[in-house]
Amino acid sequence: MFNEVDLTVSSYDTAWVAMVPSPNSSKDPFFPECVNWLLANQLHDGSWGPKFNPLLIKDALLSTLACILALKRWSVGEEQINKGLHFIESNLASATDEEQQSPVGFNIIFPAMIESAMNFDMYLPLGAPTLDALFHRRDFELKRGYGSNSEGWRTFLAYISEGLGSQDWELVMKYQKKNGSLFNSPSTTAAAFTQLKNADCLKYLRALLEKCGNAVPTVYPLNNYACLSMVASLESLGIDRNFREEIRSVLDETYWGRKIYFQMLPPVQWLFDSYVFMDMIFLQDIGAALELFKASEIIIHPDESVLEKQNNWMSHFLKQELSNTLTQARRLNKHIGLEVDDALKFPFYASLGRLSSRRATKSYNTESTRILKSSDSCLNIGNEDFLKLAVEDFNICQSIHHKELNHIARWVVENRLDKLKFYRQKQAYCYFSAAANLFAPELSDAHMSWAKSGVLTTVVDDFTDVGGSEEELVNLIRFIEKWDVNVSVDCCSEHVEIIFSALKNTINEIGVKAFAQQGRSVTSDIIETWLDLLKSGLKEAEWLRNKSVPTMEEYMTNGYITIGIGPIVLPALYFVGHELSEEVVGSSELHELYGLMSTCGRLLNDIQGFKRDSTEGKLNALSLTMIHGNGRY
Repeated sequence: MFNEVDLTVSSYDTAWVAMVPSPNSSKDPFFPECVNWLLANQLHDGSWGPKFNPLLIKDALLSTLACILALKRWSVGEEQINKGLHFIESNLASATDEEQQSPVGFNIIFPAMIESAMNFDMYLPLGAPTLDALFHRRDFELKRGYGSNSEGWRTFLAYISEGLGSQDWELVMKYQKKNGSLFNSPSTTAAAFTQLKNADCLKYLRALLEKCGNAVPTVYPLNNYACLSMVASLESLGIDRNFREEIRSVLDETYWGRKIYFQMLPPVQWLFDSYVFMDMIFLQDIGAALELFKASEIIIHPDESVLEKQNNWMSHFLKQELSNTLTQARRLNKHIGLEVDDALKFPFYASLGRLSSRRATKSYNTESTRILKSSDSCLNIGNEDFLKLAVEDFNICQSIHHKELNHIARWVVENRLDKLKFYRQKQAYCYFSAAANLFAPELSDAHMSWAKSGVLTTVVDDFTDVGGSEEELVNLIRFIEKWDVNVSVDCCSEHVEIIFSALKNTINEIGVKAFAQQGRSVTSDIIETWLDLLKSGLKEAEWLRNKSVPTMEEYMTNGYITIGIGPIVLPALYFVGHELSEEVVGSSELHELYGLMSTCGRLLNDIQGFKRDSTEGKLNALSLTMIHGNGRY
């Protein structure tokens, strides 16, 4: 699957390779096999290029004229030339049609090729108004581009250099890649070799034809792009766990060697060089802009102003494209609008995995056509089998989740938690918060631990806030500290008995399962996590009872624990496939990460619950900020 990349032939690029003259005689083609391919592969309507697509007529016009020029260059295929000219005459109106999908550089390259045809003394049955419109548009774009004098513009011109005629080819050659090509583009490279006879360009063209045969694609090689696109598809669809070895192999070869897989690494300055801006400004590549937008959301360091700037720029660009319902890319790919809309609504760093996968399944595009100088499609991209597997996998997981949710409901009843009238029944919410990210069937122990612990933290939170007295809370803490107690004798209330029994049964259950995976007892660590939560909850209750106003530091030092993330997340870590030694669990790094995660949770909770807490007379981070800031935020 990852070893072979299937590419479509580009008549346009094949024509430019066919136009390369032999070094022995300027009257003979260097690559006659390409000329023969052109002679044998004209379509029934007289065109070359993609099979008829009402959105790709500009592509067909460009490819057809390039093929006509190649055949005329070597004085062959008069019948094919005439048929091609008839196609151009019949469809020329589409050349100025804004509704048409436009190949990259079309407004510059197509008029230039018309001029080349005229230089061949070819009769072009083109009306003066249409020609005037084409040349006017070309001149306008060139004037606008030269006025910008940007590196992106210069890169763009180099990419379409075959359509510019006379120019400084030495400047163009600064974009030559190690494989000898210019932009991995056969047409650009062929034009450069024709002008300069560069040996590395020739080496690239020969290797290309040796690989592809008598006709070439519009971009080569495409292995890295195709493989990384497949990896991205597998990840977005939520089925990457089934291809771990293949993905690791791809990343070893491409990411570590060339550092181009920016979704796996927070992007830096190199992502926003002239090539990227050429893509977004001149190629109008919404897909590329979308991926860069996602990557620019991952800001780790506070001084990454470049990422913030590019995130704002691309957000504006995508919103603009989204508002334009007639944009060419959206007509060609009806799903791109859904993808952009989702990306703008749901930040890449804050999306729930299973919901993201569900949305990706709905917007998955099995039509892999993209438009460069000519249309290009790759069977590896938009693989229909991926979509079928994703749907099947999602349904299997949903069935398992349904059974596990029923188990949670029975567990609540078996542990008599339903008898606690003060408890907010949130088992579905707690289970969903786990399954939304830890959805794989092999992580069942992890999301069941998460879900049950989530239910119990809700019980403890409600018990601390409204359901229990200070005496009961102290009694519960002492029970957990002693652990082996006779609840029927020592409990001060039925509530304490129910909560302690549920905690003990669940902690022991998690401990037994964790021992099987970790090879050591972790029960005492889990108990300590719960004690921290209960003691911090007791301190909050004391502040409320005594009407104390803690400092912001006191509140956050206690509040990052009372948010209750510790008992939920930390035990679940034992079930995600990694061995966690005592040193790792007790390390300052893990504690810092846990503290940061919990602090974010506390602040988000306090922002969202500010009105409710104010009504109930409770302090939180916002109200304390106002109090200690003399009423100012």
